Amino acid sequence: MSGGGYRERRNLASKLTGIPLKRTLREQVLAEWRGVSEPAPSPERTVSVKELIAQLAPKLGLQNRLREEEMLAAWNEIVGEFFAQHSRPARLVNGVLYVLVLQPTVLYELDRRWKGMILEKIRVRFGLRLVKEIRFSVG
Repeated sequence: MSGGGYRERRNLASKLTGIPLKRTLREQVLAEWRGVSEPAPSPERTVSVKELIAQLAPKLGLQNRLREEEMLAAWNEIVGEFFAQHSRPARLVNGVLYVLVLQPTVLYELDRRWKGMILEKIRVRFGLRLVKEIRFSVG
């Protein structure tokens, strides 16, 4: 590919965006040597992956799925180490969090004694609308 194509694309990008291009040292030296000035290149428009995902997720309908993955990652902090070793969230469907538990005794403890506190921690951390109910099952 020739150098002219690159310059043409840069010039076109500058014209389309209306942003003047900043020249590199190489381009300045070449312009001085040739006796012809070229416009400066455009500033870099890099975007972090996090920002890109945050912009695309709602458009693609992935917002709830991302929140679900965040919740799965935070499960250990929400329920504590013991319950995290004996249970894991399986899925989140229509505001209902389904949690698989290894033993019936742990299921009883989670369902009868800790369910309210777990739900409250999830709501504080992820908002009121994400999880409306928690259902535990042995699995």
